Amino acid sequence: MSKSKKQQKRKLSLAYKPIGFVLSWAGGAVAGLAFQKTWMAIRHEEDAPDALDKDRGWGEVLLAAALQGAIFAVVRSAVDRTGAKAIERSTGVWPSPDTSGRD
Repeated sequence: MSKSKKQQKRKLSLAYKPIGFVLSWAGGAVAGLAFQKTWMAIRHEEDAPDALDKDRGWGEVLLAAALQGAIFAVVRSAVDRTGAKAIERSTGVWPSPDTSGRD
């Protein structure tokens, strides 16, 4: 890769950080709503248990945690990928400086 292409990629990566932050925040909000709706559909309860909820059993707490983690991971990946593809379409450059994934 040429030096100018590397510099362009590095600059784009830095410029993408605030956009990525906003997209991640919005994705987190969407994931939270999706989890609430999913928990309501499964358990018919508005509030999911957390680990310190004394009145809930292990199974219920672990189910809620696993479900929440899965939903957040899927939404985060979808939002990140959509944002990166949009940047690539508009600039011709992928916004991440490497292909190693998340830190």
